Amino acid sequence: MSELNRVLAAADAAMPQSLDRLFTLLRIPSLSADPAFDKDCRRAGQWLVDELSALGFRAALRETAGKPMVVAHFGDASGQHALFYGHYDVQPPDPLDKWETPPFEPVIRKGKDGRERIYGRGTADDKGQLMTFLEAARAWIATTGGLPFRATFLIEGEEESGSPSLLPFLKENRAELSADIAFVCDTNLWDAKTPAITTRLRGLAHDEVTITGPSIDLHSGMYGGPAMNPIRVLSKVLAALHDRNGRVTIPGFYDGVEEPSKAIKAQWKTLNFSDRKFLREVGLSLPAGEPRRSVLEQIWARPTAEVNGILGGYTGAGVKTVLPSRASAKLTFRLVGKQDPKKIIKAFRAFVKERVPRDCKVEFAADAGGSPASVVPENNPFIALTAAALKDEFRRPAVLIGSGGSIPIVRGFKDVLGMDSVLVGFGLNDDAIHSPNEKYDLASFTRGIRSWVRIMAALSG
Repeated sequence: MSELNRVLAAADAAMPQSLDRLFTLLRIPSLSADPAFDKDCRRAGQWLVDELSALGFRAALRETAGKPMVVAHFGDASGQHALFYGHYDVQPPDPLDKWETPPFEPVIRKGKDGRERIYGRGTADDKGQLMTFLEAARAWIATTGGLPFRATFLIEGEEESGSPSLLPFLKENRAELSADIAFVCDTNLWDAKTPAITTRLRGLAHDEVTITGPSIDLHSGMYGGPAMNPIRVLSKVLAALHDRNGRVTIPGFYDGVEEPSKAIKAQWKTLNFSDRKFLREVGLSLPAGEPRRSVLEQIWARPTAEVNGILGGYTGAGVKTVLPSRASAKLTFRLVGKQDPKKIIKAFRAFVKERVPRDCKVEFAADAGGSPASVVPENNPFIALTAAALKDEFRRPAVLIGSGGSIPIVRGFKDVLGMDSVLVGFGLNDDAIHSPNEKYDLASFTRGIRSWVRIMAALSG
């Protein structure tokens, strides 16, 4: 039996114990957003430190201005160096009355389809995911006495509350944490049978605009007509953001947007994704984005300008004939390629100012900002290495996909530590992360461990 097969067999044999350890971690209510759970966050971090130390890692709980970081190292200074990233904090479980079982009392239930699923807060996001590579490392160490490469584990406790301590920590510990590659296990499979590697993440810019007209709210009968209504101004500004084809009209908005390669577009077509079904599942039927671009291309490779909320005037029950003094809107811009969040915000503000009459005043958010998109080149050698390992486990090729959302740490690893990330996860779209009854398929956990065993073997080469 080859060394790899011996490690895989060890991982399979230890699966009951692996589940026990996962359940222990899941029972800790490590909510980073609520200060009342600070001790539980620390307890989760210390539990991971103790587990890693017992395996032979040089592990420690490192203090930050917020929640502590778990940092652990295994191996000497020679050989391939890989950093594995995850987070031990979780989202609040509210609303509690929607849970079928208590959120911090994990259980395994078999569905009508015969599939077993682990239910509990943090099962998929991200405790179940991070434990897949920890248990894979355990299998290697138990079987061979070590890992076939140099490893660093970085597990944070603030991902669900914006990671305010993470970038300062990376900058302060740049030399220690820099590696050849970072592996992030916080993403999904394409479907239950098809592994995926996420190679592109959209960035984000956010701003808020407030338009003030009259100095006070006015009676619409006495002032309607001669007095400018700021809701009217705001509506015209927001309506002008897109042309009839859904294309954003802000000058310079598409600077830095790059077209996906023909090869990657061709691969996306093989995924047999139904645009119509995607919209139908949320009660829609007509595409609103750029014509002649598929839904996947719009979500993964095109930028957007979206209004997230509007406030102005009277919004209570009944009628109030008011002409409001102020109206405001919150906006976000999903970014791709080399779009610069600062330039996008500057261009948006100029766009608004050009459309506000002299009689009105416009203000913007003091905390506007964002982060650029992240793209890992598809020809990165660690992508090929990982794809081959996943194919060996799933017996079908891994697909390279994008994500419409953002994982800011990927950009942080690139900008601060100078290394690319390989995003490999085993979640599914129906895992209900951040929602009641969050779950992680038992097969996601078991195949996740086996996949990391294979990826770790590939790193030895």
